[in-house]
Amino acid sequence: MIERDGGAAGETAADNTGVRGRLTGRRAVVTGGARGIGAEIARTLVAAGAHVGVLDVSPDVKALAADLGGPAAVADLLDADATRQGLSGLIDALGGIDILVNNAGILRITPLLDITVEEWDLVMDVNARSMLITTQVAARSMIAAGAGGRIVNMSSMGAKRAGANQAHYAASKAAVISLTQAAAIELGPHRINVNAICPGYVLTEMGAATRTAEMVAAWSATSPLGRCAEPADVAGVALFLASDDAAYCTGQAINVTGGMMMH
Repeated sequence: MIERDGGAAGETAADNTGVRGRLTGRRAVVTGGARGIGAEIARTLVAAGAHVGVLDVSPDVKALAADLGGPAAVADLLDADATRQGLSGLIDALGGIDILVNNAGILRITPLLDITVEEWDLVMDVNARSMLITTQVAARSMIAAGAGGRIVNMSSMGAKRAGANQAHYAASKAAVISLTQAAAIELGPHRINVNAICPGYVLTEMGAATRTAEMVAAWSATSPLGRCAEPADVAGVALFLASDDAAYCTGQAINVTGGMMMH
């Protein structure tokens, strides 16, 4: 997943697609919400009426949360206890949780034969293990409240079609899909829907230093739509999965790839 800052596009998208009110009264937490796709999802959920808390390792998350009128937590997802405490604190501040968006993740580009055990563990722990922890915390709260809920996990096109130099990233994102499916089966009786999103190339700031205009053109050419995704494209699908429109959708890994992948 390649990223570039989406700016305030979420507000425009929300205004133009009639999402206001779809999540009125819902309480949501977005991890990795300080910038890029996570910030766009948080803005979109707020525009739809949700009260949103954001969690990120970066202190910048506090400024975004203040703009959105919700709480923030700074926590490193490598630290299991800090992750539990950060999410629990946000749930307490919101008075409960109806929606969890597990967006946080990292990308490393390393040839297969050069991946160290330490780098493998880093990518797997941030991208997959952290979702187990946050899912457990959020699901327990949702079950105790008895009102069901929605969990949306960020996977990747790479989970279904791995690329060179991304073995650990692809494996971690494939793990997200399997975690999503298992969680959907176990949490379904509690009326908790669990789904994953598989973006392709998304232009946000995370990959700005590693791409060129020629690279973007080449990626765009692989999509029947002739472009890469913007953060709002992913945020719109997250909104759908968080809403009642997706009430009968669970255990799915939905492609947001502009047709670069069609299964």
